[in-house]
Amino acid sequence: MIGAMAIAASTAVDLQNGRTGAPAPVTSTAPPVRAVPAPAATAPAAAAVARPTPAVTPAAQSPVPPGNSFNFATIERFARQRAGESYRDRSPALPEVLSELTFDQYKDIRFRRANALWRDQSLFEVQFFHRGFNFDRRVQISEVVDGVPRVIPYNPAWFEFGRDVHLPVKLRSRADLGYAGFRVHYPLHSPAYKDELIVFLGASYFRVLARNQAYGQSARALAIDTASASGEEIPAFTDFWLVRPAQAQQRSLTIYALLDSPSVVGAYQFEVRPGAITQVEIHSELFPRRSIAKLGIAPLTSMFFYGADPSAHRFDDFRPQVHDSDGLMAQTGNGEWLWRRLHNPRELRVNRFMDTTPRGFGLIQRDRDFAHYQDTDSQFERRPSYWVQPLGDWGRGGVELVEIPTDESIHDNIVAFWVPAGAVGAGHPLKFNYLLSAFSQSSQWPPGGRVIATRTDNAAIGGAKPRDDARRIIIDFAGGDLDGLDHSQPVQAHLTASGGRIDGVSVERLPETGVWRVIFRVIDLHAKQAADLHCYLTLYGEALTETWTDQLTLQSDKSI
Repeated sequence: MIGAMAIAASTAVDLQNGRTGAPAPVTSTAPPVRAVPAPAATAPAAAAVARPTPAVTPAAQSPVPPGNSFNFATIERFARQRAGESYRDRSPALPEVLSELTFDQYKDIRFRRANALWRDQSLFEVQFFHRGFNFDRRVQISEVVDGVPRVIPYNPAWFEFGRDVHLPVKLRSRADLGYAGFRVHYPLHSPAYKDELIVFLGASYFRVLARNQAYGQSARALAIDTASASGEEIPAFTDFWLVRPAQAQQRSLTIYALLDSPSVVGAYQFEVRPGAITQVEIHSELFPRRSIAKLGIAPLTSMFFYGADPSAHRFDDFRPQVHDSDGLMAQTGNGEWLWRRLHNPRELRVNRFMDTTPRGFGLIQRDRDFAHYQDTDSQFERRPSYWVQPLGDWGRGGVELVEIPTDESIHDNIVAFWVPAGAVGAGHPLKFNYLLSAFSQSSQWPPGGRVIATRTDNAAIGGAKPRDDARRIIIDFAGGDLDGLDHSQPVQAHLTASGGRIDGVSVERLPETGVWRVIFRVIDLHAKQAADLHCYLTLYGEALTETWTDQLTLQSDKSI
């Protein structure tokens, strides 16, 4: 299955409908909880006073060698040392009174903003999440000042407990109760209010926002054996170190983290740079304890219920489209741009796009028109796109896309990550560095023409009768050089198919919109064999667009 942290897959709790950009009410503003469904049984299991400086005791002092400045090399030493030990759960058990909280009760535990770390001292402020509900794991959080780390002790006075949260006074005083995670605030829209910028809560999940965005998809540090018959292992962050900004106007924030699981220990550094496009530069070194069959690097998790294709509307829902992301985008090592629309299939689907030295991949929310969603609460048109750009050579491997069937839009059912081709063995460290960008619109991803819609039906072409073994595909392209071309230009569609034959191809520029439309039919489809399709537009042999790619079956009208 996609995660033992199923109910926490979207990493945090929505106490303000995921909205950002305006002063929030008294409640907090973290993202919504979603459950991740398991694949079908037949498929492989895919206080209102200023915050005091924490007291530091020898037991709370992080183990840094005297005289050494705390940096990423320190985290790497911690990880290497821990990887030489047997795995153990370092989180104390969560008391029943907290583990049995309902979601609504957990929402009523609110951090007092006046106690935020670095409040009125920096552009960045940090608030903490209490443990409870399904967020049972304790993470140790430290502040690093002038190269010296100090553990931030648990303080119940920093929280408001709602009327329905009956936490005994004796329990609140437990020093080991700890925190479940944290969120960082920054003035994205106005100096008068600090919006949520990045949230770490649940396993290795985190979410990041850019300007004018609302929470949508999630990122993770690592995925292990996702959608594998052996079942998925869920690594989790156990320790965080927040580096206090050296200047009040510093516009970047450094966060270190230690990840642990039975199979691997990981050292992580996050350099967060907020803006219209928020970027998180991530450095990681992994120390496997044992061999790993499938390692997922830079995993992204999202939701796709249904999109613009009428054949996908098999749900009783007033909204024209429902999704956090509508496609997988990738740039291959040779520079080709790929676009693969997302599906909500009847059965688990796992596809891997093989490559060498990839230039990037991401789950993208391309449709930004409110009219196409009509959901004032969810605001799908404001959901961020995430783009992963490798820093350095990732070698051979592939971008894997996992699509899980779901009958409810509360579930995250889409996962994408990079899978290295080489074996992952115990005692062989691995390094993966990359830049994660949260954006809404960009003319660079991709720089040329792009797919703006895909539709399918079983209608005939040219008056011919519909065939049981055929499907018609309609693809709309726009952007780049396409927008300046006259309709008389001999634009052509470069089409390939495996598992079927293509006929009835036409290319035209729609006078009403200026969009270039490709229509074709795939025939001789097999009932149990999918056809892999590719299409891009050319002019005099020069590629004008990204490559549209899809997987088609005879049941496509019932499975997307």
